[in-house]
Amino acid sequence: MDRRRISALAHADHPVAAPLSDTSVARLLDRALRDRAVRDGAERDRDLRILDLGCGEAAWLVRAVEGRPGVRAHGVDLDAGTLARARDGIAARGLGDRVTLHAQDARAFVADEPFDLVLCVGATHAFGGLLPTLEAVRRHLAPGGTALIGDAFWERAPGQGTLDAGFEADDYTDLGTTVDRIVADGWTPVYGHISTTEEWDEYEWSWTGSLSRWALDHPDDPDSGEALRAAAEHRSGWLHGYRRTLGFVTLLLRWTPDQLH
Repeated sequence: MDRRRISALAHADHPVAAPLSDTSVARLLDRALRDRAVRDGAERDRDLRILDLGCGEAAWLVRAVEGRPGVRAHGVDLDAGTLARARDGIAARGLGDRVTLHAQDARAFVADEPFDLVLCVGATHAFGGLLPTLEAVRRHLAPGGTALIGDAFWERAPGQGTLDAGFEADDYTDLGTTVDRIVADGWTPVYGHISTTEEWDEYEWSWTGSLSRWALDHPDDPDSGEALRAAAEHRSGWLHGYRRTLGFVTLLLRWTPDQLH
């Protein structure tokens, strides 16, 4: 079964596709967009521009533009099928003129103008890790802009159950080292959120439950058996392995001017 199809089905009930509640998402977006608008003040003569690298169903972008008429957004994702469904939902909300989706490799995306806010939450694997992601984000960021980055870290040293779930010990570092690497790369954190156990549990139950429900509701689909096995394997890896070991941090970052490094 295609991994992208598994992901699309598993995220049906949790389109943000990361262990974050709606309240946390709203707070992070509000901080990022309010900060930029306040700093620009009366000098702003154009809309705020947002880019999401690895946008999936564009849930972050929809939340960013709804209720904010001065925001325009672009999303990039390799999965054309997911973007087609996202476009339908965006059009149904009347946001088609303010959200543009691009079906291509985010690493190769080129825009005509820089962006005030660049997001990559839960998709750093598309760039080969956290630091390559930050490099890609900086290429698209306007002077004084904000990056919104979400990535995993180790809450505690991974045990054998976590490693058996498919992780390597050097996949991530602890939170302090993760932030230190970001700072050493030239960024300054201006806000952050560490996902709670409740947010993680909601995400994982949604992931495994949505995929299992689809498989049970479509027993004649040739992928149903594999989907049910994938959900069970994921659930076991979470409950017996990385629960309360794998953490997730979402950071608002500003690029530090060279003279302040």
